[in-house]
Amino acid sequence: MAEYLSRSEKKRIYKQVEQLAQEVADLSDKELKVFPGGPVINEEIRATRGLKGGSRNRQIKYLAKVLRQGPLEDIYLFVTNKKGSQLHAKNQFHVAERIRDTLINEAVELHQKCRSEQIPFEPDWDSPYIEAAIEEYPNLNESELRKIVYQYVTTRYKQHYRELFRVMKAAVEQKERLEKSE
Repeated sequence: MAEYLSRSEKKRIYKQVEQLAQEVADLSDKELKVFPGGPVINEEIRATRGLKGGSRNRQIKYLAKVLRQGPLEDIYLFVTNKKGSQLHAKNQFHVAERIRDTLINEAVELHQKCRSEQIPFEPDWDSPYIEAAIEEYPNLNESELRKIVYQYVTTRYKQHYRELFRVMKAAVEQKERLEKSE
């Protein structure tokens, strides 16, 4: 799903991947044998061993860069299962936040455009972001999603904002459970 990410949000994502790289860098040889990262990542992990101070920090930043080039979901799950890390839960939380914010930002822009052109803002607007969210998370109810976004944009009540987050978080978690069961 294409989504708008601010510069600050990109920095937060990079920092989160850097924390993942920090945890991955501490894996033992035994854990590396079953690590889902691949040979390039395994080699970078081995390169961090024996380093101290600034050189280790630089190597971890480079490892984070290498990690960002591929899918991170399997790596988050591996680290969570091996170390009891909270990084995977944080990642799900941030994904739900980003989708919520993307949907709301799109609707707010359209609402402002409708107000400036003096036309009514309807809950059935044409939204590529809602379609992409439904496609990625098939358990979402499109009418419920549109209703919550519409209610928030027109009233600005925080309860609608929180409700949209709960719906998105549940969708992200349910997609994860379905992928695990397959």
